[in-house]
Amino acid sequence: MSLIVAPGPRRPGIHRRFLKWWGHRPITQLAVIASFIALLVYLGVNVTMTMARIGVSPGFDFLWRSANFEIGESPITFAAGDPYLRAMLAGLFNTLKVSLIGCIFATILGVAVGVAGLSGNLLLASLVRWYVELIRNTPLLLQLFFWISLAKAFPAPRQAGALLGSVYLTNRGVYLPAISVEGLPVNGPVFATLIVFALGLMLAVMSNLKRLHGKNVAVATVAILGAAAIAFVTLGAKLTFETPALAGFNIRGGYNLTPEFAALLTGLIVKFSTAIAEIVRAGIQSVNRGQWEAARALGLHNGQIMRLIVLPQALRVITPLATSSYLDLTKDSSLAVAIGYPDLVSIVNTTANTTGQSLEALMILIGTYLGINLVVSALMNQYNKRVALKGVAR
Repeated sequence: MSLIVAPGPRRPGIHRRFLKWWGHRPITQLAVIASFIALLVYLGVNVTMTMARIGVSPGFDFLWRSANFEIGESPITFAAGDPYLRAMLAGLFNTLKVSLIGCIFATILGVAVGVAGLSGNLLLASLVRWYVELIRNTPLLLQLFFWISLAKAFPAPRQAGALLGSVYLTNRGVYLPAISVEGLPVNGPVFATLIVFALGLMLAVMSNLKRLHGKNVAVATVAILGAAAIAFVTLGAKLTFETPALAGFNIRGGYNLTPEFAALLTGLIVKFSTAIAEIVRAGIQSVNRGQWEAARALGLHNGQIMRLIVLPQALRVITPLATSSYLDLTKDSSLAVAIGYPDLVSIVNTTANTTGQSLEALMILIGTYLGINLVVSALMNQYNKRVALKGVAR
C-alpha cells in the first residue's frame, strides 16, 4: 500500500494578507477616510482664520503667561500672577484628590450596602433597596445642589457643636482631627527619595503577595513599618495628633474640608456607592449556592464565608463593572464647576475666558481626562487579570 502525499494549501501572499486586514471594500473605506480628513482640514482652516480675525494666535504659549486670578483651594501653592500652567496643575490635583478619595469611600460604602441588601433582615434589606433606588434615579447635579445647600446651612463656627468631641460641621467647612508630621524636610530631596523608596518597597511586596504566605506577610509588613520608623527617627520627625478647637471667631487646628469640597465628595460617594452596591450584589449572587452549603458544612459562619469564599469568587464579576463606575466617578467630578469647587474644568474654563484660547484649553482638558481614564483602566485591567487567574482551571 502506497501513500500519496498531497501538497497543503498555499499560504496567502502579501497582497491577500493586506486585503484581509484592510477589508472587502477598500475603495469605500479610502473614500470615507479621505472625507473625514478633508472635514478635519476644513474645520482647522476655518478655526485658524477665525482666530486670526479676532486677533488670537493659535498655540500653547499662553500657558506661561501670568494668570491674574486666585484659586480658593489648591493642594499646591498658587497666587495671582503665577503661570496658567501652574493654575491648571492646581486644578488637576484637585480633580485627582476628589476622584481618588471618592473611589475609595464609594467602594467601602458600596460593598457595605451591597452586602446589607442581601441580609435576611427584611427591614434592613428594604431600607437598602429604597436607598439604592432613590439615589440611582436622581441626577447627580441635583444631588450636588442639595449637598452644597446643606453645607451652607450649617451653623457658624461659634454656634457649631462638636460631634464626638472633635468634629465640627460649620458653614465654613468640616473640621476633622488630623495627624501632622513635624520636623520632616518636606521640601528636601531626602524626603522625596524616601517617598520613592517606600512606594517601590510597597509595590514590590504587593506584587509578590502570591509568594508570601502566613508569617512572611507579617514579616514584610513589620519590615516596612520598621523602615518608616527608623527614617522618622533619623530625620528627627515626630507625629502629632491635632484636634480642631474653637479659637476666637473661627475653628483652628485639624483638617478643614471646604464646603464645596465636602459637598462634591459626599455627592460622588453617595451616588456611586449605589452603583457599586448593585455590582456587589450581582457578583455575590453569581456565586453558586453550593459554595455556601459546603462552607457551612465545614463549620464556617456567614462572615467567614463571605470574606474567604464568596467575595474572592465574586471579584471576577465585580472588578470589570467597578472599573466602569470608577471611570464615571472621575468624569462626573467635572460637575464641581456647578458648585464652585476649583477643579480642572473650572480652571480651564477661566483660562479660556481670560486668554481667548478656547480650542487649546479644550484640547488640554480632553487630553487630561483621557489620560486619567486610560491610566485607571490600565490599573484595573491588571488587577482584573490577577483576579481572573484564580478561577482558571489547571
